[in-house]
Amino acid sequence: MSRVKTEEEEYWHGSKFKAFTFDDDDDELYQLKESKRAVNSLKAIVDEEDDEGERFTWSGEPVGSISWSIQETASNARAGTETREHRPTADTSSYAYSKIGSANALSNLFKVKSRTSSFQALSDVLLDTNMKSLAPELRKPKSEYQDYSGDWSIEDTVRRLQKGKSCSMERFRALKEKLQLLDEAVGLHDGNVITAVLIFLKKTLNSEVLFRELERRQVALRHFIHFLRETEEQQLLMDLFRFLDRAEELAICKYREHLNISSAEERRDFLKTKCISLPFSQEDASHVQDHYTLLERQIIIEANDRHLESTGQDQMFRKYPRKASLIFMPLVTTLFYSCIYHYTEGEGTFSSPSNIRKTFKIPEKLYILTALAARAKLKAWSDVDALFTTKNWLGYTKKRAPVGFHRVVEILHRNGAPAQVLQDYIRLVEDAETKVALATRYKCHEVVIDTYRDLKDRQQLMVYRCKVERGSPEEDKIDMILSNTVKSSTSDLCYSKRIFQLS
Repeated sequence: MSRVKTEEEEYWHGSKFKAFTFDDDDDELYQLKESKRAVNSLKAIVDEEDDEGERFTWSGEPVGSISWSIQETASNARAGTETREHRPTADTSSYAYSKIGSANALSNLFKVKSRTSSFQALSDVLLDTNMKSLAPELRKPKSEYQDYSGDWSIEDTVRRLQKGKSCSMERFRALKEKLQLLDEAVGLHDGNVITAVLIFLKKTLNSEVLFRELERRQVALRHFIHFLRETEEQQLLMDLFRFLDRAEELAICKYREHLNISSAEERRDFLKTKCISLPFSQEDASHVQDHYTLLERQIIIEANDRHLESTGQDQMFRKYPRKASLIFMPLVTTLFYSCIYHYTEGEGTFSSPSNIRKTFKIPEKLYILTALAARAKLKAWSDVDALFTTKNWLGYTKKRAPVGFHRVVEILHRNGAPAQVLQDYIRLVEDAETKVALATRYKCHEVVIDTYRDLKDRQQLMVYRCKVERGSPEEDKIDMILSNTVKSSTSDLCYSKRIFQLS
């Protein structure tokens, strides 16, 4: 029994595994943590060595600075030159190796904080670059330093402006210098330079002084007036015209102020009270009066039509709703609007097309074209016919178009006129060639056939026969015309022979 116990104890105590204890020294996790602490402590030591203070040479210059790199490069270059002089048989590889070695020796003597600068110095050594020889080339030419000094003469200043270079004119403070600057700019005949100088004078001179000097220089004056109009400085422009005693241009400038008024009633009152009485020329005065009359009429028509549209009393407004207001529209647009919605009204109403034509003295051609476009848009072909139908003193009717029927045909086609309407108006074209061209373009075959028949052009009929469809009425008509032409020519020949025999 004791023997068995002894063997069991030897078995358990003879195992290579140790029994579990609560000691931290035997824990593998604890050993792993200790190894990590050791590694981190080594890293901290390395960082402390790298973060040491900046090193300096014996001359007091910081190691790694630009001056230190230049001196080191120059000394290496001199050392290399002396080596080449003493050893003329040495090859290039040994020379480069000696320079690299010297650079490494210097870097070992001084611990450089900036590694980038040391690498730059090493690359300069390898490339054999002499920094002292390149230093003068990095400087700017002396002529470029004058760009920033601003010490330019009047002639040089103007020429620099002409070349598009920056140049300050603030140094010219005397009136004489400013006027010389303007005269020099005018002498170059460069509008941009003249405008630049005028802007400078506008900022630095009194308006009265500037106007007085510009009055003596007409070229600069024209540039200044154009500049003020482009920049829309109306008040200064009016002051200039008032100083120059240009009444008509001052009136036009005053008239342009109505564009800044958005209200229709206020603009109408402005035109009536402040513009009609201005000293315009005779032609301009009539235009201003027509403008006031048109705006006043537009206000009346707009108020009435808005009421009819809102109440739905008029069928035209229900069938063709308005897309925009009539206020501030041009005269031709107002006439077109009137031909759309008020075409049947009498001449006594403001909205009647005939009243508008009579009031504003609209030419006949313009009225016909506008009314034609309006009525054709509504497909009112009877009104279109009435536009061109006239009666003579005997009561006979005839169609006449002051604009030419070829233009009438084009307008009708754009508005989707039926083929029969197009044919009727194409037949009214007087020139046969134009008539055939229009009929061919809009596929009015009967007009083409009848025109060639009237011209007795058998050859063109035969050519056109190939263009129409086979078995169509147009082809049958052409065949009938061609056969009748043959019969008539045969009968004419027989008749001429009989007359010859009798004679």
